[in-house]
Amino acid sequence: MKYDEFRERNHFNHDELLALAHGSLIDDPPEGYKTRLPLPPMLMIDRIEEISRDGRRGRIVAERDVRRDDWFFQCHFLGDPVQPGCLGVDGVWQLLGLYCAWNGAIGTGRALGCSEVEFAGQIRPHDKVVRFEIDVVRYQDLPKSGSAVVIGDARVLVDGEHIYDIRRAKVGVFRDIDYPDYPWPSLHSKGGRMGE
Repeated sequence: MKYDEFRERNHFNHDELLALAHGSLIDDPPEGYKTRLPLPPMLMIDRIEEISRDGRRGRIVAERDVRRDDWFFQCHFLGDPVQPGCLGVDGVWQLLGLYCAWNGAIGTGRALGCSEVEFAGQIRPHDKVVRFEIDVVRYQDLPKSGSAVVIGDARVLVDGEHIYDIRRAKVGVFRDIDYPDYPWPSLHSKGGRMGE
């Protein structure tokens, strides 16, 4: 698909999300475009049903099908399989990073935190669908650095039951931090604190 079409879409299917993870969704990416979703098994979304903007605000609604053989059910915990709550938080960060790219941010996405996480339920192997409902409370381009930041409040549901609240989840998109020559040592082969 063309970059302009990507930016105007209001939904994405599973194949499109996989293509984005592989870097092959957009035929004519602008210079510096580095957006990627994680590959499976870390990809925590199967489809985006709604993505919209209204000035600096917006909304994302996405789903993931629960699979009885999901990797985390095999190890977390033996005899008591449950999806780690942190993977629900990561799903929110993945969606917010995509929201930045969809808004025109160029660069590489990174989770920056969240202010509050509350778990009131769990995801088990015989559940069917996890739903993410995110209200984007602020999207901001940072023209001086070429970066962007998005902040959102999320509800996570399983089979229609509200089980997680994630407040003020934050993701940034930054230029020139990617590490495309992995596993070879290079400029970005070590972690640590990122520049301001």
